[in-house]
Amino acid sequence: MENPVLIFGARQIGRAAKEIFDTNGVVVYGFLDDDTSLHQHELDEAVVLGSTDDDGYLKLIGKKCEAFVALDDTRLKKRMVGMLNEVRKMQPVNAIHAKSTISARAEIGHGNLISAGVVVGPGAKIGSHSILHPQVTIGVDAQVGSYVQVGAGAQINAGAVVGEEAFIGSGVIVVAGVTIGKGARVGAGAVVVAPVKEGETVFGNPAQVVKA
Repeated sequence: MENPVLIFGARQIGRAAKEIFDTNGVVVYGFLDDDTSLHQHELDEAVVLGSTDDDGYLKLIGKKCEAFVALDDTRLKKRMVGMLNEVRKMQPVNAIHAKSTISARAEIGHGNLISAGVVVGPGAKIGSHSILHPQVTIGVDAQVGSYVQVGAGAQINAGAVVGEEAFIGSGVIVVAGVTIGKGARVGAGAVVVAPVKEGETVFGNPAQVVKA
């Protein structure tokens, strides 16, 4: 991309995004974060310029800067994306690591973070504003909704479906064709062999529902 990027969020996800943009030769203009203790401090050779509602920087977005929302709180992330869509009339860019492998026949939305070592197979679909941590595999024809987090080393096998806002822990295996519902949570290392309902939390091998 030609324009520099402003990263919303200066915590771990923001730093991961900064590393991806650096690797791809994309200039990062700086960070915006609501933690005032970070303001005007340098982080990974970029400055935390101000808050996420600082109009002096927001007015640059869509004109002189692109934006990437690096927040792992889904509610806050949705609010920030909505503001960028409605006020700035733009979509956040993707942060896709140069060492990921994405099929030309896959479909990817906006504002996703795709880390090093991620593999996305042909026919796979990834929504928008999701986070795929290192070494994730998204199999052929699998679907990952918007605002999903997939932990390092997880495998979403062929034809599996992960609903919007789901959380998939590190090292999880979702077997082929299984559906995980909206807002469901799958604990680290679980092996999911049966459908997971909307909002359920599962853990173990095979994955079982965690009782409240």
